[in-house]
Amino acid sequence: MRFVSLASGSSGNCTYIGTDRTHILIDAGISCRRIEQGVESLDVKASELDGIFITHEHSDHICGLKILCKRYGVPVYGTERTLERIRESDKKGEIDPELYHPLEADCSLKLGGLEVIPFQNYHDAADPVAYRVETEEDGRKKSAAVITDLGHYTDYTVDHLKNLDGILIEANHDIRMLESGSYPYSLKRRILGDLGHLSNERSGQLLTELLHDGLKQVLLGHLSKENNYEELAYETVRLEITMGDNPYQAGDFDIRVARRDMPSETILL
Repeated sequence: MRFVSLASGSSGNCTYIGTDRTHILIDAGISCRRIEQGVESLDVKASELDGIFITHEHSDHICGLKILCKRYGVPVYGTERTLERIRESDKKGEIDPELYHPLEADCSLKLGGLEVIPFQNYHDAADPVAYRVETEEDGRKKSAAVITDLGHYTDYTVDHLKNLDGILIEANHDIRMLESGSYPYSLKRRILGDLGHLSNERSGQLLTELLHDGLKQVLLGHLSKENNYEELAYETVRLEITMGDNPYQAGDFDIRVARRDMPSETILL
């Protein structure tokens, strides 16, 4: 299974997960052209995409969706309320209604060689979910997850993220940068709230609960352009892991930062 962040950040998010015969995107929050270029770099044509799984309806997760669907007729999956918000924003009806496929949290969907498991997320959107994707290759189950845009996490979250091979996890902001920055007070409260975004510290603390010997790759994603930077997110998460109540050190794992402006390296799980 291949796992690639095509873009991740407050300005746009899109992740590719696929096998030799099944290709999906988690979100389409960058331009159609960038998505085309991103999948072409993986020797996949946009016309070969089997589905786009939307986490929620905010523009940095869907802005490339309309053109992508018009050009290639790619099926769109999301919770019913998420899809309804997307329909409402599609004033000209550019997305064929037949492309919409509603799903429910905790109800898995098999698509080609992939099993996609949506699970509840905590964000100020209509009905957001995160996704765990599994496949079986050479008699072994492999799994990856994409979880961003969460103000907090629970035991339920941890349970859905156990025993992964790879994960893209939010490390959105540094709390001190956010609190001292230029954002209006109301926006700061929103980001820091239970339905906002995960800080670098909380990202590291969540990872501490997920670490195991088989975890091959951690991508830190959805970094704020104004309230974070790559080195700070990376070092803060590593510190939380090393100081955490677990038998591991940060150096035991391959931890990288997903870029907002370019794809990550291809991760083979």
